[in-house]
Amino acid sequence: MSVLSPQLQQFLSTPLKIGTVEVNSRVLQSPLSGVTDLVFRRLVRRYAPLSMMYTEMVHASQVRHLEELPQMMEVDPNERPISIQLFDCRPDFLAEAAQRAVEEGANTVDINMGCPVNKITKKGGGSSLLRQPEVAEAIVQSVVKAVNVPVTVKTRIGWDDNEINILDFAKRMEDSGAAMITIHARTRAAGYNGKAKWEWIAKVKQILSIPVIANGDIVSVESAVNCLQLTCADGVMCSRGTLGYPFLVGEIDSFFKTGEVKPGANTVERLQCAKEHLQALGEYKGERGIYQSRKHMTWYAKGFAGANELRNQLAKIESVEQGCDLIDGAIAILEPTGHREQGT
Repeated sequence: MSVLSPQLQQFLSTPLKIGTVEVNSRVLQSPLSGVTDLVFRRLVRRYAPLSMMYTEMVHASQVRHLEELPQMMEVDPNERPISIQLFDCRPDFLAEAAQRAVEEGANTVDINMGCPVNKITKKGGGSSLLRQPEVAEAIVQSVVKAVNVPVTVKTRIGWDDNEINILDFAKRMEDSGAAMITIHARTRAAGYNGKAKWEWIAKVKQILSIPVIANGDIVSVESAVNCLQLTCADGVMCSRGTLGYPFLVGEIDSFFKTGEVKPGANTVERLQCAKEHLQALGEYKGERGIYQSRKHMTWYAKGFAGANELRNQLAKIESVEQGCDLIDGAIAILEPTGHREQGT
C-alpha cells in the first residue's frame, strides 16, 4: 500500500470546491447507467456520507416531453451533495432540463460528454461531443446561463488513439464556464478495455484552474492513491469498482482523511448488503426492480466457494423472497469464517 505524504494527506483532508459548492470529500461516486439510482446511492452514502453522488444519465428530451420527471431523476431531500447528470446535443434542451434538475434538488448539474455507447453517440451525445467541441461549448454556456448552481462536465481523453484532444477540449470547457471536469482516462474507442491512461489527466491538470477529477481504474484504495500521486488531480471518481461493492467510495474516503487502511467488507457483509439492496429495489420499483436486481446480485456473488452457482441462480430470480432465500443459504455456509477473500 502506498503511503500518503504529509502534504498530500493535508490536501485530501480539505474540502473540494466546485464553484460555489463545497464538498467535504475528494472521492466521488460516478454516474452509472442502470446502477446509480436512489437505492444504490443510499448504500454508497452509508459509508461515504459526505461524498458527491450522481444520478443515472438522463436524456434531456425526456425532461422536455414528459409531464413528470423520470424516476431516475428522483432525489431524496436528505441526500446531499447530489448532482443530476444530463445528456443531449441540443443546448436549449439541456438548459431546460438543467433548470428542472435544480428544481428537483441538484447541487450541481453534470453534462455527460463521455458515454461511448453507440445509441448515445449516434444521437450526438456522450463522447461524440469530443468531435464537436463548438457544440460542447455552446451546451456549457447555455446551461451555465440557465441555472444558479455549478455546471460540470464528464468526458474522455478523445475519440480514439489518433484523436486524443482532451487538452484543447478541457480548456474549452473551462473557458465556457464549467466549474469542474471529470476525465475518464480512456478513449471512446477503448470503451472500458485496456489500462486507463492517467498521464493525460496529469497533463490536463497542468493547464486548468478548475478542479480536475480522475476517473478510470479507481478500484481500490491503492489505485486511488497511485492515481493521485501520478496526476495531482483534485479527487477521484469511482465507477465500476463499486458494482457489487458499494463500500469502495467510503473506504477510499476514510483512507484519504485518516491515512489508515481499514479491512474491506468480507463476503458475508457483502452478501448481507446484496440482500438489503434486493429488498430495497423491490420496494422502490416493484417487479421492474426485481429484474434490475439480477445484475446487481451477480456482482455481489464473487470470490467464495459456490459463488458461480449462486450467481447463476440469482441471475434468474423472480421474486425478492427467492433471492433472499438464496443469499441466506450462502451466508449460513460462510458465516462461521466471514470469508475475506475477494475476486471472481
